[in-house]
Amino acid sequence: MDKPFTIYGARGAGSVPVEAALTLAGAPYRLIEEPSLSAPLRDRRAGAVNPLRQVPALVLPDGGVMTESAAILIWLAERFPEARLAPPPGDPARPAFLRWMAYVSAAIYSLYWIRDDLSRLAADEAHEAVLAERTAERIAFCWAQMDAQVAPAPFILGETLGVLDLYVAVVSRWGPRRARFYREAPRLAEVVRRVDAEPRLQAFWAERFPFAPGWEGSAP
Repeated sequence: MDKPFTIYGARGAGSVPVEAALTLAGAPYRLIEEPSLSAPLRDRRAGAVNPLRQVPALVLPDGGVMTESAAILIWLAERFPEARLAPPPGDPARPAFLRWMAYVSAAIYSLYWIRDDLSRLAADEAHEAVLAERTAERIAFCWAQMDAQVAPAPFILGETLGVLDLYVAVVSRWGPRRARFYREAPRLAEVVRRVDAEPRLQAFWAERFPFAPGWEGSAP
């Protein structure tokens, strides 16, 4: 039997799409859970393999380590081609896949380093409020721009649910949350609802990112 992957993660965090991809691929993995992402960085378990002490961090069966959610997802799709989690190299949809994976990571996901702890960049509490509002608006704007340039059928890149769909489904649940996302990105809204309802992931979502009452938030 192949040695399992090890993933350092947390419920509702950036490790969740990676865990979902491993689940869809049928790949064995061991989860090392961060008890609290609000804990001081020095106490993070991910520090054992990732100098930034952030999740996700994926330990490969050969002992190698990968970080950065988009890179991990792209690699997993290539590692398990039979799962059809991304267009393969040479496929006409491959450029769009790489484009949008990088876009979600750089234009949207990266802003949560600020939003998770506004004091990282804010000079004072008043400045924190400004940062919170402006980053929320920027995230909403970026989702709208992506939505205007995709034509889901029924998933973002065609008929098959892939890692890009998982990535968008998870990141769109973070602030300013789904209600605002639905308003700004109606095409992508239909995609993420399909991902939410994917039968193969129902037990997974219930465990790793539950649809608790009020989870969608309210659109400002």
